[in-house]
Amino acid sequence: MSNHTAIVDRYIALWNETDDARRRELIAKTWTASASYVDPMMQSEGHAGIDAMIRGVQERFPGFRFSQIGTVDAHNDRVRFSWALGPEGGEALVKGTDFGEIVEGERFSAVTGFIDQMPPAAPAA
Repeated sequence: MSNHTAIVDRYIALWNETDDARRRELIAKTWTASASYVDPMMQSEGHAGIDAMIRGVQERFPGFRFSQIGTVDAHNDRVRFSWALGPEGGEALVKGTDFGEIVEGERFSAVTGFIDQMPPAAPAA
């Protein structure tokens, strides 16, 4: 289980990493080259796609940080964990749960995300 926790720790860290080179290094260490990510709002494939997706989230939510909620739940090559996104030092505005498939004992081949909490959308003008 500790290996699963280490992978999730790297995963959360790379979503928070704003240095492009360091983030790409973490992506290579955490994801397979052909990995995929999908949630209700976005999807990407491969290291370059995942990097662009994360950079886009960081640009949309400047100063926000991801954090893990609770503990990692895992069995075999599957892992489940929850996260929160909010301003550093502030209350989380978005929360979710991700499910990942781990291959080679240390990297994600796929992650599927679910949004558990999101602020209400602003009314249309």
